[in-house]
Amino acid sequence: MLTCLPALYTMVLTENASFASIDEQTLESITVFQGKWPVEKAQAWYAEQPFLVGCNYIPSNAVNELEMWQADTWSPEVIDKELGWAESLGMNIVRVFLHNIVFEDDTQGYFDRIDRFLHIADSHGIKVMFVFFDSCWNDDPVGGPQPQPKLGTHNSGWLRCPGTKMLNDPDSWHRLEAYLKDTIEHLAHDSRVLLWDLYNEPSNGGYTDAIMPLLRKAFEWAREVNPPQPISSGWWIDHSPSNEFMFANSDIITFHNYRDPQNLENQINELQERFQRPVICTEYMARKHESTFEGCLPIFKKYNVGAINWGLVQGKTNTIYAWDEIIQGGEEPSLWFHDIFRPDGSVYNQAEVESIRAATGKDINQ
Repeated sequence: MLTCLPALYTMVLTENASFASIDEQTLESITVFQGKWPVEKAQAWYAEQPFLVGCNYIPSNAVNELEMWQADTWSPEVIDKELGWAESLGMNIVRVFLHNIVFEDDTQGYFDRIDRFLHIADSHGIKVMFVFFDSCWNDDPVGGPQPQPKLGTHNSGWLRCPGTKMLNDPDSWHRLEAYLKDTIEHLAHDSRVLLWDLYNEPSNGGYTDAIMPLLRKAFEWAREVNPPQPISSGWWIDHSPSNEFMFANSDIITFHNYRDPQNLENQINELQERFQRPVICTEYMARKHESTFEGCLPIFKKYNVGAINWGLVQGKTNTIYAWDEIIQGGEEPSLWFHDIFRPDGSVYNQAEVESIRAATGKDINQ
């Protein structure tokens, strides 16, 4: 079983968050698909948004994307309860991963459950960013019952979308094209969907250059649909071909940062200066690495950069454990890595909750 190697994440934490140089010939060879928003349109769209604060969300009783969305494990009551907790913090956006297997196995059910999810999120004042593809963690995704989480192991059940076999089989990509296009077409004029994230950390999982053909196709397919919502895919690590292609084709600049506040501020300055486009951080907050709510949220607010942390409720994804530290007995670590709430709704750290509410302007008595 292949996983996202912890060493790859370590690179993010030990290298400066800056962009590797890329030669002019490579830049000239990057395809920019027709339909990319002008800077002015992107800025006007962002000016209409509130200060975006939210989380990457999966319900606490789901080990991965399939368990979240498949009919047998679909849990709208849990989602409603937990998004209520997000609302209590003043969160107004969630980033949520989809999966092609659910679309292929049960297309109508897939769309029905997405609609129900959007209804629940909307009832809590929360917009949604959907993610289509992901290069992280376990390979060879298979539908049906999913494995139980491994004790003390971060994201032990999370699945790539697609797996390596499908990635290396372009003849099968018509299925991925249908998944992406049909989803965007179905929700293109749904105001509950704020924007589209086409590919999460595409060069992760050891793929690097091998990811480029499908990454290009993802943007090509999305531009063929031409939704009114912006599309993006975010900087993750120093793989220049994928990063530069995503920058060149994204309406809104998105990125991940699990570093300390100074590193985050440096990266925000570089992104805003280089692109002059709205910027949203779609992953941050790893306490072990000094990426914290108290340290990062004031910086996000200072620069009006959207802030979407990883994790909301402690659960089957085991993201209270660090990427690179397995606790064999499964006991709770003294320092949680991600997540904010326990399954009963109590909080891990009250000071953090207060810092989130301070950033969002949420009155605890509302």
